[in-house]
Amino acid sequence: MKKQISRGEFIRLSGLTLAGALVSDAIFANDLFLKNNTSKEDIQLMKKLILNNDATVRTILSKVPLDPTIRLSSFRGVANSIATMTASMANSGSEYYKSKVLVEKLNQAIDILLKEQYSDGTLDAGGNRQSPPDTAFVLEYICLAAFILKNNKQSDLVQLKDKFKKFILNAGEAMVTGGVHTPNHRWVICAALANINSLYPDVRYVKRIDQWLAEGIYINEDGHYSERSGIYSAVIDRALITMARTLNRPELLDIVNQNLTTYFYYTEPNGDLVTVDSKRQDQFMTLTVTKFYLQYRYMAIRTNNAMFAYMVNGIENLPDFTTDILSDSLAFFMENEELQKQIPVEGKVANDFEKFFAVSNLARIRRGKASVTLFGGNDQPVQIVSGRSSNPNFLMYRKQDSILKYMRLSTSFFRMGYFSSDGIVKEGNKYILKETKEADYYQPLAEEFRRSDGDYKLSESPDGRFWNKMDFDSRTKSNVKKQITIIEITEENGTLSLDFKVDGPPNVEVTIEMCFNEESIVKGAEIDEKKNYFLRSGFGEVATGEDAIHFGPGKCEHLNIENLDSEEYTYHKGSLHTNGVHVYITGFTPFTHKMMIS
Repeated sequence: MKKQISRGEFIRLSGLTLAGALVSDAIFANDLFLKNNTSKEDIQLMKKLILNNDATVRTILSKVPLDPTIRLSSFRGVANSIATMTASMANSGSEYYKSKVLVEKLNQAIDILLKEQYSDGTLDAGGNRQSPPDTAFVLEYICLAAFILKNNKQSDLVQLKDKFKKFILNAGEAMVTGGVHTPNHRWVICAALANINSLYPDVRYVKRIDQWLAEGIYINEDGHYSERSGIYSAVIDRALITMARTLNRPELLDIVNQNLTTYFYYTEPNGDLVTVDSKRQDQFMTLTVTKFYLQYRYMAIRTNNAMFAYMVNGIENLPDFTTDILSDSLAFFMENEELQKQIPVEGKVANDFEKFFAVSNLARIRRGKASVTLFGGNDQPVQIVSGRSSNPNFLMYRKQDSILKYMRLSTSFFRMGYFSSDGIVKEGNKYILKETKEADYYQPLAEEFRRSDGDYKLSESPDGRFWNKMDFDSRTKSNVKKQITIIEITEENGTLSLDFKVDGPPNVEVTIEMCFNEESIVKGAEIDEKKNYFLRSGFGEVATGEDAIHFGPGKCEHLNIENLDSEEYTYHKGSLHTNGVHVYITGFTPFTHKMMIS
């Protein structure tokens, strides 16, 4: 999993594992955790949180002090380090308990934020200047630190607590008046206001929260927020939990419950999240479910939900649990006592399922070792921009470590790029994906639209492929060409049967592209000088580890696999081509092909 800059700027921890904590119970005897925990597992978790948090503090202390003359592009890392150091300094089980070195380091860190804070309470973040939402992300950590120290009477902390308060109240003014860019920003700001209000109550904070909440929190029948993003779903869930807890609004947890249920189905056995349908940047990223850990844990404890308990157990056994959770989450457990409690239900759920998310046009199927994702829910017309779904991957298939990262289909029809289905129709155990592409030519302008200087309106062609000073809206279309692609996918016990049909103008190149994970060993296909594989006939096999994916039969009628993306990408010298082992099946229209994947 790629860590966000905000969580990794000060943290590079990988040495401590869940099994690596050997600490005497004695040092925890007076720790606040023990009053809420009865199971050995939970006590062990708290020990590991403290030990890993301390290890992160050591990493922070080993860093060269920041040059105060250098401006940072992101302050979330500074804020995260403040929460991490505060947690160790205030926890009686930590080796840094009441550390004067940390007090000094904390003063230096908050001074950086105060120095860079504008008079309106905001901070810059990258290209976002004086940004209320980015300041809200920073406040999450600073409010954590302030809460932990709120009742601490240690004399050398008075000045530090005053600095925290100054920063928070200054930022609170920005939260009361500031605007947003994206849907999730509203709830991040609301959570910041809720946290500030818990520390320093003010009716203006709650009034502003209510103003945002009055817009309504969108969640569809599939359990997705509007951005349909793993990154921002985790952010929104965390924000809603904060508001529910601190403002006594438990109805907000019903929304969190829906979203976390959806992400149970969106999680692969190895913890990877399905992101193909996201409308944000993660549609082309690899994420793990680890970022939902605190949310699943809180909701498992709060709702006695076995599914959520199952997810907590699974995340705790993922490789990135140490680096992404144990390394810097102690502060969250100290601030939210419910996280300290024992999960009251056993995490046992059936993990074989077929789930069709009709609004998102996405299907998830789990049969034993086989895991399938089908997708046909891109926003139409397809545009490559944040806030719109545009991923051309329509099928993903896994068998343990053997992974078909995606299957795509592209044709040379007017270089309009990859197949992008107009939704999914489900008939029994069959899923039908269909797309119609249309391209045309243009007639001379009628007399009333002609200009003697030839200076016509700069406009986009109706098929969206290019712009020209042609005044397309005033022209008659002619020589219209249409291509219809239908892909029918039938699943039975984890085996997929695929039926491809591409009809339209003859002799159009058709390319089925399969991308497997980088470690894959391919059998049955021929490799060219660029290390691309072509399955000419029969069946191929791709294996990583003990499990293998079988696919075929193949077909190879041409070897042209260039410019699959579209004319738009080609013009900008961009590409959707990803790392991995690529295997191709090719033909010409009228194209029909049946194959299996198992």
